[in-house]
Amino acid sequence: MSLRAAQKQMTYDLFLEKALELFGEKGYAATTVDHIAQAAGSTRTTFYLHFAGKAEVMAALLEKVDRILTSADDPSLSEVVESGSPELIRTWIDRKFSQWDEIKPYLTASFQATHEPAVNERTESWFEHAVGEMSQGLERAGRFTPDVRRVRCVLAFGQLEYLSRRYFATGWKVPREVYLEQLTGSWVHLLTE
Repeated sequence: MSLRAAQKQMTYDLFLEKALELFGEKGYAATTVDHIAQAAGSTRTTFYLHFAGKAEVMAALLEKVDRILTSADDPSLSEVVESGSPELIRTWIDRKFSQWDEIKPYLTASFQATHEPAVNERTESWFEHAVGEMSQGLERAGRFTPDVRRVRCVLAFGQLEYLSRRYFATGWKVPREVYLEQLTGSWVHLLTE
């Protein structure tokens, strides 16, 4: 990578870092492009060389979250569902729980940006991708009919997504292990029985 390209990447990353900090401090709506540029020690003009606006910054932050979440998936969600193994399901869910503290600032900001069509699209795409992976696992395993597969996957992944939002808002109200066992049991019921 050339020096110029490296500097450009550093500036891009700094804008993302400062935007995430500001979204956490001020909230998404109250943070302006000028705030982000100033926090990065830059200008509005330079900001617009990298991003079309705040929604594009949020989309880039969500891409980062996606990389964080999927980089640890071995085996993949599709393979876990295909296996039908309660232990693999439990391990996969536990790994997601372990990632929640790292991704909390990103997703908290994205929840505040729901009025942005690009953010909604990205969030919906994310959900649909996960449901698609799960459905593929069920299809390969030969469990359930296609319409039932999708419903079961939407219900299972929807539980995980809702629980993550509750965790971000209030933390664990009972021991994490209780949530893990109950969610695992629900996924086993929905995806294997």
